[in-house]
Amino acid sequence: MVNKAVSAGSWVPPYEQWFGQKGWEPHRFQRRAAEQYFRGYNGLVNAPTGSGKTYSLAIPALLHHKLEYKGKKGLFLLWITPLKALSKDIRDAIQTAAEELDTGWEVVLRNGDTPPAERQRQKQRQPQCMVTTPESLHLLIASKGYETFFRNLHCVVVDEWHELLGGKRGVQTELALSRLRAICPNLRTWGISATIGNLQEARDVLIPASYKVCTVHSDYEKKTDIQTLFPDEIEEFPWAGHLGIRMLHKVLPVIENSRTCLIFTNTRSQSEIWYQALLQAQPSLAGRMAIHHGSLTQEVRGWVEEQLHSGALKAVVCTSSLDLGVDFRPVDTVIQIGSPKGVARFAQRAGRSGHSPGETSRIWFLPTHSLELLEAAALKTAWNEKILESRIPVVRAMDVLLQYMLTLAVSDGFDPAQLYTEITGTHAFSSVTPDEWQWLLHFLISGGHSLQQYDEYHKVVADEHGVYRVISRRIAMQHRLSIGTIESDQSMLVRMLGGPKLGTIEESFITRLNPGDSFVFAGKVLELVRIEYLQAIVRKSTRAKGLVPSWQGGRMSLSSELAEVLQRKIAGHATLTDPEITALQPLFHVQSDLSHIPMSNELLTELHESDEGFHLFVFPFEGRMVNEGMATLLAYRLAKINPGTFSIAMNDYGFELLSHQPIPWEEALEEDIFTTEGLIADLLSSTNYSEMVRRRFNQIATISGLLFRGMPDKPVKSRHLQANANLFFQVFNEYEPHNLLLKQAQEEALYYQLEEHRLRAALHRIQSRKLILKRPLKPTPFAFPIWVDRLREQLTTESLETRIRRMITG
Repeated sequence: MVNKAVSAGSWVPPYEQWFGQKGWEPHRFQRRAAEQYFRGYNGLVNAPTGSGKTYSLAIPALLHHKLEYKGKKGLFLLWITPLKALSKDIRDAIQTAAEELDTGWEVVLRNGDTPPAERQRQKQRQPQCMVTTPESLHLLIASKGYETFFRNLHCVVVDEWHELLGGKRGVQTELALSRLRAICPNLRTWGISATIGNLQEARDVLIPASYKVCTVHSDYEKKTDIQTLFPDEIEEFPWAGHLGIRMLHKVLPVIENSRTCLIFTNTRSQSEIWYQALLQAQPSLAGRMAIHHGSLTQEVRGWVEEQLHSGALKAVVCTSSLDLGVDFRPVDTVIQIGSPKGVARFAQRAGRSGHSPGETSRIWFLPTHSLELLEAAALKTAWNEKILESRIPVVRAMDVLLQYMLTLAVSDGFDPAQLYTEITGTHAFSSVTPDEWQWLLHFLISGGHSLQQYDEYHKVVADEHGVYRVISRRIAMQHRLSIGTIESDQSMLVRMLGGPKLGTIEESFITRLNPGDSFVFAGKVLELVRIEYLQAIVRKSTRAKGLVPSWQGGRMSLSSELAEVLQRKIAGHATLTDPEITALQPLFHVQSDLSHIPMSNELLTELHESDEGFHLFVFPFEGRMVNEGMATLLAYRLAKINPGTFSIAMNDYGFELLSHQPIPWEEALEEDIFTTEGLIADLLSSTNYSEMVRRRFNQIATISGLLFRGMPDKPVKSRHLQANANLFFQVFNEYEPHNLLLKQAQEEALYYQLEEHRLRAALHRIQSRKLILKRPLKPTPFAFPIWVDRLREQLTTESLETRIRRMITG
């Protein structure tokens, strides 16, 4: 609570004085956040990167402690951030402000890099402020006597809440907050979030409705300059990936005219390709350019970030690993290679430049094929209209809940009745029934119905007071090593022969190589020497080129919000004055001559016959994931009308069904092939749903504690982990079909992989549209990139380009 003198305004003079000494005038949203803080509110600060959002909550917390609690020991402010990379900047900013305000605060970091001796020191001599991550917070809760450590806590700030919200780390954060509120009933919770489509929901997930709550919106308008790099010639028949590197000569002047430039690619493979291409085109960038992506070691990434801070680098080729709000003040330009597929992601990346208050963010969009100019125009419009994607919160993640229950059992134990009250007070687990709760408790004590014969799954015991505890030191140690929900592919460490670690690469890629083969990684051409244990031992290759690794999940899907704006651009192409739309007029003319350009209330379909067979192209413009689901669904329903097999190809704009026999499309339309009736049953019948569920279950089994990945220096081989997960999956399927972890895997496959909710909404929209059927003599500009994507799987690059040239000229 805040005493009356402080809430009445005694905080205002030192607040104004601190900003004045910096030569700053506080933004209206910063002052508003301070006012609401001192009135005892919880809340969410909605502000863009580079607007001073950290100070909007750090300064009030510092002054609160100084005016009311100075001299009192114990942790006062806990600052949760999604990335270790953000932690140091935040710690330094708060520590500096604390010294300037003469609070006597010590601000510390607590994450996976914190040495054991420092962790012990923090427990013995508690700091006033700790900057940590969700995983490290759960590790603190897993330690004995954690309630004593947190008993003086007054405020928790969750930074970049929008980044945590849509994943299981957000659920981790909800659970930790529910425990901290039980320890500290007067705890205040604040979040900091960029603008998203469901900001109100984001706040409600973070802070229960029973609390005094507000939202503070920033009035700070960040200036953003968005420019498009146009190709010298517009391809009337575009194909994905064809244009990107060929526009490299357009990128070099942008880099040269920048102080420091971030070059964002959508995949790790693409970042390696662009890094090598830039070095070859401009050798003078050697030593002044670096690469940064999630598969490189923390040491490599940390070095790149330090060089960015100091202004020593001219350019960095990167992926989403640099999306979040790390403060790289020298960066004044961003280049986006290819469509980011979402407005929020584009905004996040644009905000990496001009990071200081008052500076302009500058971002250049480079299309990788002509049609991506459409997405450039759509992004600009969505930006101006403030259209942003929502982050849907995860609910009923039973794997995370089981991990959390074991965390509490490992430390001081938990009372099941009290814990049930706490977890059902969260958004994620508000619907957990008493029967489900009993199943979860039974699972921890005995392994559930299927595993009760095996002692190793009897992890928790109830003591004489009914408190659930872990008494096995082995189980406790393994659990502490397993805390976390970050999904990781089965990977192999890449290490220089007799030298440092470079990062990790997917096992499936490295095991296809023979000793002596060369591949590109960490911006270097490497030669595989040997594979030992889970390490790929490499040395620098004498070759100039090598294979580029591919990582799973490389292809992102167009968001629903951006797809809707893109459809508007296509429908209005004849009258719009966007430079991108103007540049695409030759393509639109060819599309119109060969087929049709759909209006917003139309669905275009094209039937075409070739030497390969019979092609059906459908253009919903709903994004790759929805288009893939719709293609699979329609292929299944068409086969029910006239049995046959189909080859399927898709992109963000549409999909192709190819058959060796005529496609009964008119008959299918008469039978309402786009109906939502029986959707789930048809989806499950038309896809390899069982395999999707199995893959989801593998991750769930690890998070829930069913599988142990091994010790840090001796990890369990991935094939053994997968075999064990498959065994659990088969056992539960056969003997315990109502197992909550199995049900979770089924729900996740339906929601996240089949995207049933988005597909259903798309089918509803299609039912209100006029269906246009055209029969062009050859693939149209809209169909061409889909056709090429399918051929790419069958042909070498050389024969593919020959075939494409023949197709265009023929």
